[in-house]
Amino acid sequence: MGDTAITKMTTAEPVNAAGPTSDGIPSAALASPLPAPRRATGWGRVETGAEPVGPESKGQSAAARPGRADGEADGSADASTVAPHDPCAHGFLPERPPVRSLIGTWTRLDAMARAAAIAPDRAAAVALVERAHRADELAALRQRVSRLSLRNAEAAAMRIAVIAVSCGWCGLDPQAPAAREVADEAFLDLWAAIAHRIDHDQFVALPTLALHNWAPERKPRRHIPIDQLARTEALVPIVRWAPEGQPLSRLDRLMLAATRLEAHGIWLFRLAETLAGRSPDDSSTPTALRRLVRVQHALRAQLLAEAAELSAAPATPQQRAVLGALAGQGALEPPVLQAADAVLGIGARRMREGRRQLLRRHLPAQHRAWLSAMDRHCAPVRTLAHRGGPDAAVYREAQESLIALRRTYTALVQAAARPTAAPLTKAA
Repeated sequence: MGDTAITKMTTAEPVNAAGPTSDGIPSAALASPLPAPRRATGWGRVETGAEPVGPESKGQSAAARPGRADGEADGSADASTVAPHDPCAHGFLPERPPVRSLIGTWTRLDAMARAAAIAPDRAAAVALVERAHRADELAALRQRVSRLSLRNAEAAAMRIAVIAVSCGWCGLDPQAPAAREVADEAFLDLWAAIAHRIDHDQFVALPTLALHNWAPERKPRRHIPIDQLARTEALVPIVRWAPEGQPLSRLDRLMLAATRLEAHGIWLFRLAETLAGRSPDDSSTPTALRRLVRVQHALRAQLLAEAAELSAAPATPQQRAVLGALAGQGALEPPVLQAADAVLGIGARRMREGRRQLLRRHLPAQHRAWLSAMDRHCAPVRTLAHRGGPDAAVYREAQESLIALRRTYTALVQAAARPTAAPLTKAA
C-alpha cells in the first residue's frame, strides 16, 4: 500500500444484513462488534499429525490446500500471486489459517520447536539446537528454504521464533557478527534465510508468535472468513508452551488472547479506513469516532473476559522468562493497538517517534506501510485535539478509551508474567 492514497472502505465482512451507511461507515458497526466466541473446555488439545498439508491431501479442495512444506512453492500462496494486503478484509491476521503441521524434512523443525517450547530452561532449549546442528539437520533445512511456499515459510518462521525466544535469543540480529558469539551459527543461518524468504527481519515477536500459532479446536463445517473463524471458534495453539495433556499455560492463553483481540478488532481497521482523509468538519467524522469508541470499549471487555482463565493458568519460570524477554524488546505490542494509535496519534504524543517505530519493526513490510499511510491520512482528524466543541470531545473520548485499552492489555501481560495468580481488576 505504501504511499498510495488510502481509499474509502468498499468491502467489509457482513455482520448483519445491513450495508454501509450513506456516509461510508458500516452500519453493522452500530451493533456489538464482538460476537461471543465459543470457549474451549477442558485442556485445549492440539491435533497432532491429523491434518495433511501436502498437495496430495484428500478431502481438501484445490483452493484450500496449503503449499508444500518440502518442495516447490505453491503458486497460489507465492508472493508473486498474492493479492495486495487489505486490512479491511481481515486486519493483520494471515489471509488463511496457519499451517498446523509441516511435512517432509521440515518435520524436524516442527519437532524442535515443540520440544524447545516445553524445555525447562534456556540451557535445555540451547542443547536441542546444538544437537540438531551436530546432526546436520539445520544445514539440511537451510538448503530447502528457497523451495518453501510463502505460507509455509511463515509457518517455519513461527517455529524459528519459538526456538529463538526459548533459547533467549529474541533480541538478536541473525546476520550480525556479534550474534554468532551468542547463538548457534547454523541456527542463525537458517533464521536469516527464513527472514529473507518472508522479507521480514524482525519477526521474532508477538505478531508471529500469536497470529501464526493458532488453529480452531474443531474444523468448521463450512468456509468462513478468517477473522470470523478466530472470533467464533474455540482456539488452540499449534505449538504449545505447555506439555501435551496438561492445561494451557498463561503464555499459551496470552497468545490466543492476542489472536482473538486482532479478530475482534477488525472493525477498528475498517473505521480507520473510513476516517482516512476525512476532514474534521465532515459530519461523518464524529459518527465514526463514536463507533471507534464502542469498538475499543468492546476490545477492552474482551481482554477483561480473558483475564480470569489466564490468571488461573499455570506458569513456569521459563515461560515467565520468555515473556520478560519479549517485553524487554517491545515485542508484545498487538498490531490492532498500533492501528488505533496510527489513527488517534496517542503513541506520537506519549512516546518518542523512534520508540513508536521500534514497536512497528516487528510487523511485515505491508503492515508497516499501511500504518505509515494511516499516520498521514488521519492527520486532519487529529487536529481535533487542538479544538473545542462536541466533535473535539468525541475525539478526546476516543483517545481516552484507547489509553484504557492499552492499560488493560498491559495488566493482562503483567498477570501472565506474575509468579502467583492475581485477578485483573476493571479499574484500568
